[in-house]
This record gives sequence, C-alpha cells and structure tokens, in this order.
Amino acid sequence: MLEEQIKALPEEPGVYLMKDKDGKIIYVGKAKILKNRVRQYFQSQEKHPPKVRAMVVNIRSFEYILTDSEMEALILECNLIKKYKPYYNILLKDDKTFPYIKVTMNEPYPRMLFTRRMEKDGARYFGPYLSGFAVRETMDIIRKTFKIPSCNIRLPEDIGKKRPCLNAHIDQCFAPCVNGTTQEAYRKLFSDICAFLDGDHETILSELTREMEEASAAMEFERAAVLRDKIKSLRSIEDKQKIVSERQTDEDVIALYQNEGKTFVEIFFIRRGRLLGRDDFVLDRTQDTEPSEIIADVVKQFYQKDIYIPAHIYVQHAFEDIPLVEEWLSIKRGRHVEVRCPQRGEKRRLVEMVEKNARQSAMEYLLKHSQRERLVSRAVVELSEGLRLGKMPNRIECYDITTSGGEDNLGSMVVFVDGRPLKKAYRRFRIETVAGVDDYASMSEMIYRRLVSAREEQERMERGELARSQAKFLPLPDCIFLDGGKGHVSVIGELLTLLDMDIPLFGMVKDGRHRTRALIDGNGAEIAFKQTSSAFRLITAMQDEVHRFAMDYLTRTRKKKVTGSELLAIPGVGRATAKTLLRHFKSIGAIRAASEEELAAVNGISRKQSQNIYKFFHEKT
Repeated sequence: MLEEQIKALPEEPGVYLMKDKDGKIIYVGKAKILKNRVRQYFQSQEKHPPKVRAMVVNIRSFEYILTDSEMEALILECNLIKKYKPYYNILLKDDKTFPYIKVTMNEPYPRMLFTRRMEKDGARYFGPYLSGFAVRETMDIIRKTFKIPSCNIRLPEDIGKKRPCLNAHIDQCFAPCVNGTTQEAYRKLFSDICAFLDGDHETILSELTREMEEASAAMEFERAAVLRDKIKSLRSIEDKQKIVSERQTDEDVIALYQNEGKTFVEIFFIRRGRLLGRDDFVLDRTQDTEPSEIIADVVKQFYQKDIYIPAHIYVQHAFEDIPLVEEWLSIKRGRHVEVRCPQRGEKRRLVEMVEKNARQSAMEYLLKHSQRERLVSRAVVELSEGLRLGKMPNRIECYDITTSGGEDNLGSMVVFVDGRPLKKAYRRFRIETVAGVDDYASMSEMIYRRLVSAREEQERMERGELARSQAKFLPLPDCIFLDGGKGHVSVIGELLTLLDMDIPLFGMVKDGRHRTRALIDGNGAEIAFKQTSSAFRLITAMQDEVHRFAMDYLTRTRKKKVTGSELLAIPGVGRATAKTLLRHFKSIGAIRAASEEELAAVNGISRKQSQNIYKFFHEKT
C-alpha cells in the first residue's frame, strides 16, 4: 500500500502528512520534490536517527497537498503543524502574545497605546517588551517626561472645547486641547518619542542637555530644573536596557541548551543595540533530534505569529532551509531579513551569551521542579551513601510475591524515581511456571521476565521498531529492592549474574512485628539506618507501597475468582454460594479437596449442593 502511494507521488513541491494505524496525523513535513523526500523515509533505515526510525515504524498511510512553490509549502507546513500538533513534530507550547508600545503616526494627531497585536496599519510598534508592566512603566515615564495627553481627547475636534484638566494644572500634560498646539509641533513631539523608543537616546538627551544648560545660563532655573528631571527620567529607561551590541540595528538571537531529554530555547530581542526583552521555551522529547532541526522549527513556528520581525536573526546552528526562511520572513516583514549562524566576532559572542542564558534557564527550571522534592532527594542521597553505591539510585524498583489461596502466585513491581512513586511504571505479573508456594522461584520468574523484556525493547529501539516513549520496561533500575531476606537476595543475585547485569540488589527485612528493620546485601550483611533519617523513611515508604500494591493485586484476583470462577458452573451454585464457600475454605484448592460431609457442614450449603460440588470437582478430575 505504502509502496504504491510512494510510486504515485508527483515530483512537485508540497506538504505531506504521515498517519498512524488510527488515521491520526503524527508528522507534517514539506518538500521541494515530494516523491524524493517521502521516499527517503522508507529507505536506508540505518542512516536515520532513532526518532525518525521510531516514526517510520508507526506510519501506516500518508496524504499530501500540492503547492505552487516551496514557499507556499513552508507556510502551509507551519499552519498544519499549528492545527494538528503532530506527535513527532517539535511544538512550541507557548502561545502567549507580547506587549508592544503603539504610536499611531498614521494619524494626524498621534497617540501612544498599549497593545499585544501588531497590525499593518501604518502605526509604529516598539517592542516586544519583557512584560506588560515594563510597557506601562515606560509609557508612564514617557508621558510624564514629554507631558503628552493620557486622556481620550479627539484632536483636532476638541481643540478649544475643553477646560484645563487636573494633569494640565499640575503640569503633567501640555494640554493641546486648550493651548491650541499646531499639528506640526504636536507631530514633532511624537517623532521625538518614536526616536527615543527606537533607541536614539543620545540625540534626544544631548538636545535636552543643551537646552538645560542654556536655560541655566539665562538664569531660567525653573525651566532648567524641569529639563533636568526630564533627562533623569529618560536615563532611568535607558539604564534598564542592557547594551549588548555596538550596532544600531534590530536583531533577534536564538540559542538552545539540551539536558535530560528536554531542550531549553532562549530568544533575545535586541533593538538598536539594547536588550529590550526575551522569550524562552521548554521542548520535550527532543533527545534524538538534531539541534539544527530544532532551531529550524523554532524559527518557523515563532515568526509565524503576528510578531515584529527584525532585520537580522542570528541562530546558534545553521539549518538547511535558511534561504527559503529568509525569503518568507522578508515577505512577512516587507523588507529584507537576514538569517545567519555567525562563526566569529561580536555576533558569535551574542549567540554564546544567549546560549549561556539558555543553560541558566535550564538549571533554574530543573531546580524549580525539584524544590518540592528536595526532602525526598536528600533521602536518595542518604540512601546512596549508606549503601555505598557508585551512583545515585534515581530509579529504584521494589518487588513482592503474594499467593492467592495457594494456587496463583502473583508478582508486583513498584517504581520510585527520585524518591517518589512513579505509578505509571508499576507492573503486575501472574507467575506462569511455578506450581505451589515458592517465593524464590516466583520472584526469579518475575524479575527475569522484567529484565528480558527490557533487553528486547532496547534491541527493537536500536532497530528503529520502537519509540522510547512506547517502551514499558525501560529504563533499567539503578537499584533493586526485594521484599524478602537473605535467601531472596541470593537467588536473584544469581539470576542477575546469569543475565550479565550489574544492578545493586538489596532485601528489605522486617522485625518480629512486621515492621521495616534494615536492608540486607548479597553477602548477608544487614545495613541499618537511623529511624529518624530520611533514608529510613524512604525505605519504609517503598516497602509499604510494594506491599499495598501486591495486596491490591491479590484482592482483585480473589474478587475475580468469586465473580467469575468455575464455581459458578456448578448446578445450584450462584454468586452468594460461591462467596460463602471461598470465605469458609479460603481457596478453590481447599474446596476441591473437601469431602461431601465437610462441604455440607458449611453454614448455608445444602446436602444437594454439597453433592453437586463434590461431584463436579471429582468427575472433572
């Protein structure tokens, strides 16, 4: 089916949509020549990265959309990724809009506004700013400095029709509605505001300084004091904007840092050499993705939004579609846009600075998400030190065996990651090869099946047949705890040797009152922890949890036997009678071994029922 589809593909530009067995879109891509691009996915699997191999395994069909050009394919690809959010595409989860200062220079009498939307309306937009607070603070200082109106007057309609307001009386507004300022003077004032917001600080500050000195020399001290305060206010805005470049141009700088399967992306907005704002993203499932591919997807998705596009965009890693992306962004901006990966000089130092900030953001993110687990993490550290392990036991697996009435042996596995239970990783095992009660053999079967399953999954991942996110038994544990003593540790230790796996192994032993006492290692030595220590509380919590999970499994199994067991197939035996028999004899095996007299002696069981029960089991045997 796929081969026929691939053969029928046209050699034209377009977008392709990969689908899984349920028809769900799992990947969207674009191509200059569809046939060549799609065919590459199904050839030379060894050359593909693990992520692509895992995706190809899940592809059951695909569809495509032809476009007139590769540019149209790029735009359509961005829109479809935003619409379908495919699993194997890199997705920017952050949909926030940025705050801007809007100066309506397209109007005869301009206004200064706060906005989060950029429109092609002829107005001037300044930003993006770090936060709405930063925008409002800047606007407030500009209003007080340039004394522009903050009310909703309509000019020139309201000129001469208003009385001086409070702001005019306290000299916080030059009151154009009252004073009859000319349109030229009004627009000149807003042109100065635009120049300042555009980063041309020195020209305005130099002019104000000259006016202040002239006023002072003419002994116009009040006017000189007003100009001094204006200079001070403008300097306060300037000081908050860090100078990061000597070039008076608009630039965005994009860099990333990868850690623990996540990618931390940082974008700096530099306007006329000053750092005006920044944005960051945390991307999941990117451990098998090339940095250049991540950068390409970030650029395409980020600038797809209605956001200001600067003249220069500097990226940490070059990617294949840079010329096409430059053309696309130039069309969106209306002027030429340059996308470059600088290798030396000041531009490279800018990229390295943003990369450093991405790394710092990663550390802060990981710290923030681990703060609530700090006490638990201390327990893991204490446990590692007490057991003299070579590395932190971040993933600890605990195992227990329970028996259902002497017939069914049930295995339970719980997982603690960084000292906290990871319930989605818990597993249950119905022991298949052990007859009767044999804890050692049952434990061996359970752990053997768990470890061999992990090994098989690893091999399938290496062949590209399984995605890491689909694995049920990976990763392997850093440490194994058994609900048992020296005998259990000895038997499982031999199993690990047989499997050639070096995993630290300990038994969780209890005292006479069935409370946790200590751990026991492969040499039979007990390792005790202070009962007040975090490590001891963690061991107790793990032992309690594996016991709870095992008993829950046992209870479910027994309930299943009561409601759906072979007892219900006996004539005259219903659910109530089955429950009565199990409550009295405790297991199917005991019922099978009972005589007619013993069955009839059970309260609620008639002679006829006891005969049917006895006959059922013995004839069946």
